[in-house]
Amino acid sequence: MIILLNVIVFLMWTLAPAFSLQEFMVTHFLTSPLHMEEGAYWTLLTSVFSHNMFFHILINMFVLNSFGPVLLYVMGKTRFLIFYLVAGLAGSIGHCMTAYYFIGDPQSMALGASGAIAGLIALFSFMYPKQILLLMGFIPVPAFLGIVAIIGIDVWGLMTQIQGGGLPIGHGAHLGGAFLGILYYFLVIRPKMKRYA
Repeated sequence: MIILLNVIVFLMWTLAPAFSLQEFMVTHFLTSPLHMEEGAYWTLLTSVFSHNMFFHILINMFVLNSFGPVLLYVMGKTRFLIFYLVAGLAGSIGHCMTAYYFIGDPQSMALGASGAIAGLIALFSFMYPKQILLLMGFIPVPAFLGIVAIIGIDVWGLMTQIQGGGLPIGHGAHLGGAFLGILYYFLVIRPKMKRYA
C-alpha cells in the first residue's frame, strides 16, 4: 500500500505538466518552512509520499522493500504503519527545522520518503546490529556500523549545506527520521526485549 501511494503521487508529478497541475503539486506535495508559515501543515505528511524523479522513488522503494518486510513481520501492520508515518513526519520536521534555523532558507522545499526510510534503517540496525548491510549498495558492513556511517555522512552533508555548499539532499530529513528510529528502539523495542530476556 505504501509503495502504491508513492507510485500514484509520482505519476501525478509526471502528468502534472500536461494537466497544468504543477502549482497544485507544489502546494500540496512539497514541504518547507514557508509552507509551515502559511499553515500548510499537511505537507509534512503528503511530501513523504512524493517523488518527482524516477531514480529517487526507485531507490527509496527498493530500500523500503528490503527493510520493510522484516520490520512489518516483527511489529505487525498497525505498528509498522504508525512508525513509518511518524518517522516520515520526523523527517519532514527535521528538514523544516534545519532549513529554517541552520541553513537560513525558509523556501527550501523537500519531498520524498527518505526520512521514513532512514527511520526504518535506524530501527533495523539497532534491532539487528550484526546483520550485514551493503553500504552505498556494495560495501558490506555490520548494520550498526552502517547506520553510524549513514548518520555521519548526513551530519557532514548538513554541515556543508550550512556553510553554503553541499548537494541538494535532505540531510535534515534523513537525520530526523533516523533520530525517530533510534528513539523508538530505546523507548519501545528495547524495554520489551529486556522483559522477555
